[in-house]
Amino acid sequence: MKSMAEFKYKRVLLKISGESLMGNQDYGIDTAMVSRVASEIADVVSQNIQVCLVIGGGNIFRGMSAAAVGMERATGDYMGMLATVMNALAMQNALEQLKIDTRVQSALPIDAVCEPYIRRRAMRHMERGRVVIFAAGTGNPFFTTDTAAALRASEMNCNVLMKGTRVDGVYSADPEKEADAVRFNSLSYLDVLSQDLKVMDATAISLARENNIPILVFSVTQTGGFDRALRHKGEFTLIK
Repeated sequence: MKSMAEFKYKRVLLKISGESLMGNQDYGIDTAMVSRVASEIADVVSQNIQVCLVIGGGNIFRGMSAAAVGMERATGDYMGMLATVMNALAMQNALEQLKIDTRVQSALPIDAVCEPYIRRRAMRHMERGRVVIFAAGTGNPFFTTDTAAALRASEMNCNVLMKGTRVDGVYSADPEKEADAVRFNSLSYLDVLSQDLKVMDATAISLARENNIPILVFSVTQTGGFDRALRHKGEFTLIK
């Protein structure tokens, strides 16, 4: 077992994009990918790190894309929130198969499948070693799941917001499209805003800045990436 002294944070919020759960598919949920990410979360939780999650819904539905083809934006966003509930339930199932006690709390009341979001209850779950997955974003249209992650990280008094993506940090351009894109080791919140870097939307960055929550961007698709990033090992970008 790794020494607790190696870990830089005690309570973390892990934000995973919905696209990260697609694996090599064009859309939907790759159960093998969900299981692998769950095993990495379980490894961290077994070392007494308190973990909560926000998972995007872009692998199933995007409100912005729907709005672009004529659907009312608010309706599209609500559909996207429901997509995040599906992802949250898939992750809960994978974690519970690994014997990790997990709760899903939704900002939209869906009592048949998950708890409503109640801050004090979520805090208590985490203090007891349970993983809490926050679903349905903020419960409001026009806000992204990145903003929901920054909000929940603030409410849960997390030490860090970990953003797991398909690439190993923040780049000057999309590294999957631009071969000469440069990765940043560290950035300030203002760097991200002034350079319009597309790591998170401006509302999420501003909220993290106001509450002094560092954002650590790493690759969730690399095996062991979550554990390494928590110990400031490997490649990542730290925003603070």
